[in-house]
Amino acid sequence: MTDVRGSDGRIGETNARRAPGTPCWVSLMVHGPAAIHDFYGALFGWEFRPGPQQLGPYARALLDGREVAGIGQLPPDRQLPTAWTPYFASVDVNRTADTVRLCGGTVGVGPLDAGEAGRMALGSDPAGAVFGIWQAAAHLGTAVAGVPGTPAWNELLTYETTGVAKFYETVFGFELDPETSAGRDHVTLRLAGRPVAGIQGVGDALPRDRGPHWMTYFEVADTDASVELLVGLGGHVHTPAEDTVHGRVATVADPEGARFTVVRPPR
Repeated sequence: MTDVRGSDGRIGETNARRAPGTPCWVSLMVHGPAAIHDFYGALFGWEFRPGPQQLGPYARALLDGREVAGIGQLPPDRQLPTAWTPYFASVDVNRTADTVRLCGGTVGVGPLDAGEAGRMALGSDPAGAVFGIWQAAAHLGTAVAGVPGTPAWNELLTYETTGVAKFYETVFGFELDPETSAGRDHVTLRLAGRPVAGIQGVGDALPRDRGPHWMTYFEVADTDASVELLVGLGGHVHTPAEDTVHGRVATVADPEGARFTVVRPPR
């Protein structure tokens, strides 16, 4: 994790069209949307309004009237795990999806139109981590960053960085910035020199019930208070709050088990 002030490097409004490869949206598919809306509404102050319905019931989360994330409903007959999924910007989702396949990844959903909002696909890298591809039309993605309740960072947790980093470099055009300190397997993904996401190789420490996966960080005003509130709302704590060079962080999960990290950036 390198920069928790928003993937576009600015604080506040982020309505500009993203450069290809930029993390532009995060989405969550759950079994019981109503209860999960209540959970995140209480935790982050989100409100919800209906979004494109091509993948079933779907709502966009709003913070002070601006879109920050999406929550949809899994098919009732599919007992799939719930997880936050980052979407990366593309000018041509079909071409990006083809590149994913050519580089050893898979495309599980799409490409398909999401109404007038844009065009999307869901894929996975060669190690199995799921991510989205977004070709914006009317919907450009997350409209605000750098304030509590907004996505702050996306970090891929995987076995090792070398092969999978090359995959993301080829698919999205990232510049790879490996960490040189001994004993740490980490690569920062950059676009035009600025950090936009990270890859952390954790080897055997990767949870067996999860496999490689993307972790979304959400900014909060007070990590400890947010964790206490989360537990009271039915969430769970996986890694207690601790101070790091990037701020005070805690890894948690919502009532359906979707993991995410809350972070209060350094002040």
